[in-house]
Amino acid sequence: MTTLPTAAPTRPASRPAPTSGPFAGAVAAEWTKLWSVRSTWWALLAAALTMAATAAQLAIYAVNANTDDDPTVAPGVVPVGHIVTGSLELTQYVVLALGLFAITSEYATGTIRTTLRCTPSRGRVLLAKAVVVGAVTFLVGLLLGGVGAAVAGPVLGEWGRAPLGGTLTDLVASAGYLALVAVLALGLAAALRGAVLTLTVLFALLMIVPLSLQEPAITVLTRIADAFPGVAGNHFLAGDTEPYPAVVGLLLLAGWAAAALALGRWALARRDS
Repeated sequence: MTTLPTAAPTRPASRPAPTSGPFAGAVAAEWTKLWSVRSTWWALLAAALTMAATAAQLAIYAVNANTDDDPTVAPGVVPVGHIVTGSLELTQYVVLALGLFAITSEYATGTIRTTLRCTPSRGRVLLAKAVVVGAVTFLVGLLLGGVGAAVAGPVLGEWGRAPLGGTLTDLVASAGYLALVAVLALGLAAALRGAVLTLTVLFALLMIVPLSLQEPAITVLTRIADAFPGVAGNHFLAGDTEPYPAVVGLLLLAGWAAAALALGRWALARRDS
């Protein structure tokens, strides 16, 4: 009896080694999620319209002040970049929605469970969201700065100037400010979970509390207000030297954003999704 030769066992095909680590995968997932929802596109459109309208309004104010009969209110020739940075006081509340909704929308729909199941490390999830939100809002800030400059320049006319170096510096500073404010919003949203509550706290931190402290014109209270994120960011944008250099304002704002992320990380680790 002849025995048939047995075939050699086949080895399973080896899988290719992964080309990216888990953090890169988390960033890619957050990038996809951010651009796949309509709220992102609506927020971008609303931010562009708000920037254009605010820049036009501030430019009109500057022209009217210079052409008014009262010489004491004439600001003179105004840099276009200053109009852009001034327009952020209102525009920022639209842009920070990108950071806020990056996590509150997942809590509202329950998809945060899927996110944490795919990426069990909650710190990695929040850091990936921060990287994506910061990068996107920085690029959006550059775009919005261009929109504001394009609108303000023609409206200012002879009362405006746009030196290339100074204007680019203002645009980059505006983009950096918006990126840090959006990351601040993300961190608070991770801790508070609700969009309305987070927006209320942000409004208080960026405007209401500092204004309340500054109103009595008491030095101690004013110095406390200078440490709040909105005031610190304004000192940075204006390039102030008092009450501290502009770079200190940037560092204070970055510190608030980092503290908000730390608070969000702490809340994520201690509560169920």
